[in-house]
Amino acid sequence: MMRHLISAADLTRDDAVLILDTAEEMARVADRPIKKLPTLRGRTVVNLFFEDSTRTRISFEAAEKRLSADVINFTAKGSSVSKGESLKDTAQTLEAMGVDAVVIRHGASGAPYTLANSGWIDAAVINAGDGTHQHPTQALLDAFTMRRRLVGRDAGLGQDLAGKRVTVVGDILHSRVARSNVDLLHTLGADVTLVAPPTLVPVGVEHWPCEVSYDLDRVLPKSDAVMMLRVQRERMNAAFFPTEREYSRRYGLDGERMARMPEHAIVMHPGPMVRGMEITAEVADSDRCTVVEQVANGVSIRMAVLYLLLGGNEPAVTHTRPATERPAHTAFPDEEK
Repeated sequence: MMRHLISAADLTRDDAVLILDTAEEMARVADRPIKKLPTLRGRTVVNLFFEDSTRTRISFEAAEKRLSADVINFTAKGSSVSKGESLKDTAQTLEAMGVDAVVIRHGASGAPYTLANSGWIDAAVINAGDGTHQHPTQALLDAFTMRRRLVGRDAGLGQDLAGKRVTVVGDILHSRVARSNVDLLHTLGADVTLVAPPTLVPVGVEHWPCEVSYDLDRVLPKSDAVMMLRVQRERMNAAFFPTEREYSRRYGLDGERMARMPEHAIVMHPGPMVRGMEITAEVADSDRCTVVEQVANGVSIRMAVLYLLLGGNEPAVTHTRPATERPAHTAFPDEEK
């Protein structure tokens, strides 16, 4: 039975569908006058961020507060970490405070896994992004957005993304979002194609459950969803392409390219967007772009993950019964009126 969410690869198809279905229930909270549930009242969640973040940290904090959890925000800057305190010492400090869950973002790949399996802390650990490794809740919110747009809110309940064709474009090499999405989308039955310059394709990608292409124009007409990635200059220590103009010409998404996509196809971006680089303003502001939806859906997904790990009546995130056999409305056992 899973107590943590460290990697999208750890989720089975039933796990992922359960989270997506639970997020649909959580999304209804946003439509209510009082956007709050008592589910995690009395529980303490720490947001432990060793890397700068805006969207992810605020999204987790909003999710925690909507579930009535007590929230502690911890950032490395200005803390004991900046004075040399180790992850172990920080974890033991949190353990002494009696926290129930730790949401961790760390620059070192594997840090959340270490925290969850070290014995330093007896709390649920949720990976909010580690190095270039994984970002599972981002992949879940992306899948949630795809299912809503491509299958439908109600029609999508209990369903996966079987047969959907997803294209991920850009800096695959440095992207934990790309790795997480490949893992989760494959589990959900989607066909994934990565498109990037050869210099931004990871070694060993041939072992990933996806296809690789270097020709964006060839892939676009067959795509149900196109996810554009930001070029992560902060993780680069060399020149991976000649110029920004050349990169944008070959791998950027503009109005002309978007017109080659099927009419139902959507454009996605995990943010932050660099307009004029990987995506033009015309595309970013179009009705087909789901960036704002992804932000809203992120709160619902993180509420679902926190609920299933800490407050659910069923055990954690791993279940033996198929998602379609579970009760449809178990998320709000003691819903406030």
